[in-house]
Amino acid sequence: MKTKIQPMPVQFVKMIQFTLLVKAEGRRREFNFRKLKSPDEELFNVNVCNDRGDRIIFTMQKKEDAWRIIPGQLPQWILQTENNLDEGIKQELVNW
Repeated sequence: MKTKIQPMPVQFVKMIQFTLLVKAEGRRREFNFRKLKSPDEELFNVNVCNDRGDRIIFTMQKKEDAWRIIPGQLPQWILQTENNLDEGIKQELVNW
């Protein structure tokens, strides 16, 4: 008996991850970004450490050509960096 071979469709999706150093609360902090694949909206998961070394995780969403932090219980120093994070994401995405 002869086996019929059928091609399997393969789709490659580029994973986007990067790190930005941003000055927040008087010191440089390392913000790590990972783009989430969502058919409805553009999102980034972002994480950064506080002074005690605890990792703070939040999400940024693209709204009207700007990347905005999705509201949550975040320290003020993160909220104050939103414009710098927006600029950094836009600059980094040019490379992808």
